[in-house]
Amino acid sequence: MTSIGYSMLRMCLIRLFMSGLAVSWSAAIGCGGRTEKNEPPIVVDFTESKLPAEKSAPPDSLKPLNVAIAGVISPKETFVYYEEMIQYISAKMGRPIKFVQKKTYEEVNVLIGRNEIDFAFVCSGAYAEGRSRHGMELLVVPVIQGEPFYQSYIITHKTSPIHRFEDFKGRSFAFSDPLSNSGYFYAVNRVHGLGSTVDEFFSKTVFTYAHDYSIQMVAKRIVDGACIDGLIYEYLKTFHPDRIEDIRIIGKSEKFGIPPVVVPWAIDVRTKQSIQNVLLEMDRDPDGKEILSKLLIDKFQLGDESNYASVKPIRNR
Repeated sequence: MTSIGYSMLRMCLIRLFMSGLAVSWSAAIGCGGRTEKNEPPIVVDFTESKLPAEKSAPPDSLKPLNVAIAGVISPKETFVYYEEMIQYISAKMGRPIKFVQKKTYEEVNVLIGRNEIDFAFVCSGAYAEGRSRHGMELLVVPVIQGEPFYQSYIITHKTSPIHRFEDFKGRSFAFSDPLSNSGYFYAVNRVHGLGSTVDEFFSKTVFTYAHDYSIQMVAKRIVDGACIDGLIYEYLKTFHPDRIEDIRIIGKSEKFGIPPVVVPWAIDVRTKQSIQNVLLEMDRDPDGKEILSKLLIDKFQLGDESNYASVKPIRNR
């Protein structure tokens, strides 16, 4: 064969190959190509693809709920029992719960207002303030010694010459938190009722940010007196009587609505109902009842807004 004949044959073979390749590629991607009816469809498998998979949001059942408790609400050792309660709620709901502890009631209120907390244990003063400013709502309230009420206790050292609230004039005094009803509002309103102000009436005041710290300051004679949550006093009286052996109660307030469990106004209705149901049924379950007993709580029940009408927040603090 001549070189010219060989070249022509070579070009024909190349064209034939390219033509077949084009048909095959067209059939594979479906751009105008056609396969025979009996041929199986071409499947492209991307399981070995190196491209990162797009992450989808976890279902609600796996999203953690956030619960907050301010450090001022109870003696520090009771947080072990609150943690048990949170674990109990998590197990009953089948949903993880993140425990958020804050020092002050205001910090908790702000988180609720931003809808960053799903439910919280707060005092009645923080609720009265947060209800109007942050839109928080009652979820349930604890029942202690058969009722959903508590009192503020005015205390002094057992050797103190002070026997009534008026005797604190010119003396030092401890408050727990600026949003605490029993640890601040009640005493300040008493001072206002005497026609005075906190700065005029007391020689010195301090915020301890924990009711049990206020008790310690009085017991150690660092301050002359304090106003505290009666529930905290009764808890210590039951489990740690040595901590109050140097304390004398000189007065108690009227009964106020008990510190409640609250939720933000924007919480998902189903989530709210689920948390509420678990707490309301807790005393009927042996494990739940044991946890409640450690906190001296009989049970939880639905709250009544009217119980908080007498809580009077201090404006222009």
